[in-house]
Amino acid sequence: MNRIDFIRNEERKYHDHCYEHFTLFEEGSWLYKPVKTVMDLMPMFINKENINVLDLGSGVGRNSIPLAEAIKDKQGKVICVDLLDSALSRLREYSKKYDVEDVIRTVKADIGNYEIIPNEYDLIIAVSALEHVRSEIIFEKVVHQMADGTKNGGINCLIVNSEVEEINIETNEKMDALMEVNFSTETMMNKLSSIYTGWEVIKTIVKPLAYNITRGESNVLLKTNAITFVTRKNKVSMCN
Repeated sequence: MNRIDFIRNEERKYHDHCYEHFTLFEEGSWLYKPVKTVMDLMPMFINKENINVLDLGSGVGRNSIPLAEAIKDKQGKVICVDLLDSALSRLREYSKKYDVEDVIRTVKADIGNYEIIPNEYDLIIAVSALEHVRSEIIFEKVVHQMADGTKNGGINCLIVNSEVEEINIETNEKMDALMEVNFSTETMMNKLSSIYTGWEVIKTIVKPLAYNITRGESNVLLKTNAITFVTRKNKVSMCN
C-alpha cells in the first residue's frame, strides 16, 4: 500500500467510526453544528431563486443539510460529492429526516476527479476537503475548476488545513502527518490569491488549531493552521 492509499484508509476508518457513533447535529463531535462561516453566507442569496450549491467533501451533511433547508423554498439544489459510502448513505437518511431529500443530490466521487460544470454554481464550498486530494497539481486543478464553475457574482468558500503536524502525546515524538497535501500557510495563501485574482475577497482568516485524535493505538495531537478563504466572483473578473 502506497502512502496516499494508507492515508486514505486511515481517514476512512476515522470517519466511518465517527459517522457510526455520532449523530448529525447532536453534541459530542464536530458534527454538532454547521460551519458558521458557511451559514453566514446565506443572507447574500436572500433575493435569489434557483440557487445551485456544490459541496465538495460533503460528509453526512453537516453543512449540506442546513444549506438545503435555507434554499428549499427557492427551488434550490445542493450537489453533495464524497468518496465514502458511509457518508453518502447517512446523508441520504438525514436528508429524508430533515425533509430536504428533493433538494439534495449525492454523487460518489473523488473530488480530485470530479468534473465541475463551468458557470453552474452560485455557491461552492469545500470544508476540510481540498487537502485530501492526491497531489499538489490536483489541488490546483480542483480550485481552478471551482473558480470556473462559479457564476458571475457567485461565491467560493474554502476551509483548508495547512502546516499540519501530528505529535504522539505519550512520547512527544513528531509523526508523519497523514495529510495528502500539506502546504505551508504562506504557500497555500499565495496559491489561493493567485487563482482568485480579480475576485472580491470577503473573508480571510488563519486560525491555529490543536486537538486530540486517535491513530491506531496511539493518542495524537494534531496541530494545524486552518485557513478560511471566502471570495466572490465579480462580473468582470477572469480567473487565471
